[in-house]
Amino acid sequence: MKLFITSFLFMVFLPHAKAQGNPEAVVGKWLSENGRLIVEIYKSGDKYYGKINWLYIQADDNGKPRTDIENPDASKRNVPLMGLVVLKHLEFKEGFWQNGTVYNCQNGKTYDCDMWLDGKNKLVLRGYWSFVYHTEYWTRKE
Repeated sequence: MKLFITSFLFMVFLPHAKAQGNPEAVVGKWLSENGRLIVEIYKSGDKYYGKINWLYIQADDNGKPRTDIENPDASKRNVPLMGLVVLKHLEFKEGFWQNGTVYNCQNGKTYDCDMWLDGKNKLVLRGYWSFVYHTEYWTRKE
């Protein structure tokens, strides 16, 4: 039980340990862990967002731009993936970007997310679904 509690506390407070001082440090282009997309993170108002800037596979089997075919809202399935905003409403608080969402266009699901920098050129993005989470490491694209 002690191991479970210790592991849980470590997971919850790890983002605080990676606190950053410059909220603008995350702005720029980031290559996903699998190398299949580049997301451009930008600030709008006091929140941070990220839109797809490049895709490894840009066209479907018919040669047309790929669209958001997995979106649960049928009216949005024809929206092109290029330019799609996949990171939303992140706010810089307590030294990292938190309380936002990340949209996974591969399965059409949206997850709560936080992110922080591990050095200057590595972005740690953590998506949550209840107590389960998935962490990815993105690389800054110059």
